[in-house]
Amino acid sequence: MSRTVSSLARQALNAPETADAFLVLLTLSHADLDPPLRVTSDAVTTVSRGNSFAAFPFDLVLPDDQDSRSPRARLVIDNVDRQIVQVVRNLSSAPTILIEIIRAASPDTVEARFVDFKLTSVTYDARRVEGALTVEDFTAEPFPSAIFSPSLFPGLF
Repeated sequence: MSRTVSSLARQALNAPETADAFLVLLTLSHADLDPPLRVTSDAVTTVSRGNSFAAFPFDLVLPDDQDSRSPRARLVIDNVDRQIVQVVRNLSSAPTILIEIIRAASPDTVEARFVDFKLTSVTYDARRVEGALTVEDFTAEPFPSAIFSPSLFPGLF
């Protein structure tokens, strides 16, 4: 799938060398979280579009792009602060993760956005918190969803 990126980002991506740094911003949101938890892959706090993203070490395998199934990603967060484990333990359902990629030189311009991911299959230990990022697979839904019978659709008969 093709993505639209800014001309400056395209130049940085195609250049043999660049001083441009690309950052990953994660927003973990849930009805039980107010405000959402925002972290950045940078070593310092990043402010993007008025939101402050705390510096927090994590590894992210970006979503794949296959036609045969819904996108999947993997998130591993270093367990340097007990806040992440406490958040994961206290949530009643899977939180939603928003992944955004920006350039450090232009933090208010989002170059790529991956929405509606759910953090599932979470495991944690003393060193890290790990989970799968999945999107609801609508291709597995039955079609049609209802049977046209006299009891369900009396106006047809």
